[in-house]
Amino acid sequence: MSAVLSPTALSVPTTQEIAGEKKMLLAFWVTGFLALMVGIAIGVLQSTNYAGIDLYPYLQPFLKTYYQGLTLHGVLNAFVFTFFTISGWLMYLPARELNLKPMMGLAWFTYGLMLLGTLMAAYAMFDNSSSVLYTFYPPLEGSPWFYLGITLVVVASLLPLAVVLDMRARWKKAHPGEPTPLVTFMSATTLLMWLLAALGAAMEAVFLLDPWSLGLTHTIDPLLARTLFWWTGHPIVYYWLMPGYITIYAMLPRQAGGKLVSDPLTRLAFLLLLVFSVPVGTHHQYTDPGIAPVIKGVVTALTLSVAIPSLITAFTVALSLEYAGRRRGGKGLMGWWMALPWKDASVAAQVLALVSFIFGGAGGIVNASWQLDNVVHNTLWIPAHFHLTVGTMTTLVFMGVSFWLLPHLTGRRLYSPKLALASVWLWFIGMMTWGLGGHWAGMDGVPRRSWVSGLPHGQYMRLYGAVHPALILVGIGGVIAMLGAVAFYIVFFGTLFGRKDAKAMVAIPFAEVIAGPQGSIIVRIADRLGFWTLVTLIITLAVYIPVLWPMITHPIHAPGFVLW
Repeated sequence: MSAVLSPTALSVPTTQEIAGEKKMLLAFWVTGFLALMVGIAIGVLQSTNYAGIDLYPYLQPFLKTYYQGLTLHGVLNAFVFTFFTISGWLMYLPARELNLKPMMGLAWFTYGLMLLGTLMAAYAMFDNSSSVLYTFYPPLEGSPWFYLGITLVVVASLLPLAVVLDMRARWKKAHPGEPTPLVTFMSATTLLMWLLAALGAAMEAVFLLDPWSLGLTHTIDPLLARTLFWWTGHPIVYYWLMPGYITIYAMLPRQAGGKLVSDPLTRLAFLLLLVFSVPVGTHHQYTDPGIAPVIKGVVTALTLSVAIPSLITAFTVALSLEYAGRRRGGKGLMGWWMALPWKDASVAAQVLALVSFIFGGAGGIVNASWQLDNVVHNTLWIPAHFHLTVGTMTTLVFMGVSFWLLPHLTGRRLYSPKLALASVWLWFIGMMTWGLGGHWAGMDGVPRRSWVSGLPHGQYMRLYGAVHPALILVGIGGVIAMLGAVAFYIVFFGTLFGRKDAKAMVAIPFAEVIAGPQGSIIVRIADRLGFWTLVTLIITLAVYIPVLWPMITHPIHAPGFVLW
């Protein structure tokens, strides 16, 4: 699948330049996983909280409250870890597929700006001045350092789009009439979707949160801010997932010993994710006032439509894995499944991530339904759902990628493949246990984002005693996942600081395809990325203008307050 370009057609990077690109991705990757490490450590406190065990008093003065810990856990995992790893990943892969030099100055500027924003936001979270959770809902008020820092991180996350589109344009100029190579197509589509998705959070930050926190305005409109947040807050889920889909479509089949069965179906799935992902954020506001019921009905239908590319992904990837398993000797109905290379930690991580996403996706359909969402809204079901999506699907895929990417970037042999495999299974079992307990407790009405362990034991048992077994599962799942994280980071740092080994250098496992892009109508249609971005913007505005206009013309003026 990797494009082969003649030196006379385009400027091919030298070995030294490729080494610089590897250092760039390594900086993004290591910084992202350092943030995840801190977020996971705090996540254990969130898990034991629901089991009725309050560990926060033992962490004074480092962490003062459950809500400070929850803010750090959410921001470091959902924003910092994902933004760093995804930004570097989506700039590096197209450069290697196209064999082109990316704009390294802009790539490093992206890293610097994102790091500056992260340090600003981290300062405000660690000093407990901004315990406003990762959704930073006003009128809860945080420090200007927090809001300005998050603004810089979001702005920086948009810059890789320019890097990728520049490489695509140069390749297209040298190859007129040819479709964009698959990995570059998927990377560009992901970043174009994120460009449209980030508009909501950007408007909230620039026009509401930043001036409010700086004292330039004295009140804020909570409903408008919340609506702009969810403009971004739901499609960000696909920004987390789509880079993982890239490796699952374009690399996992080869790692498993097979081929990707269909290039056109892969492009169709990404095109539908671009169009369907952005205009659906209002489904997080089914219970909010100020939004017309007809809009909520339309958003329900649009949200459920996102299941279509997910089903295409399930079919295409499952068939690719079956092809790989049968090539490896798998017989009978499910023999191919057992024949997959389960001893390869990278393959096991990605396949188990797909298994987890079956359950995460099913729970997402419940959340998307206007009627069913009323049962689980603001309960522990919701965090259980996204612990199976971003917490398992995205995180486990990137953990698995690390097992070949670090040797690729550093020329160092993977430290303890057996421990790497153990980390994968521990993380998977821990997160699935967490998900089971959280969904169960959510169905019984246990609230999310609640410092339940801070209650007197008798009151805790009166309120949650009937569902205590489920909450114990949440705590156990968190501890098991933590053990997996410890094992993973031993492998991660053991590889990072291990000995150089010329034989350890791993090539990017770009997969071959069975049904290629040649002559496909789907490929020709999907390659018009500018047109489809405009279509998505028009649909998004058609959905959001009727939602936002009444809020803009009838604003709410709420003073800010600090609870923690």
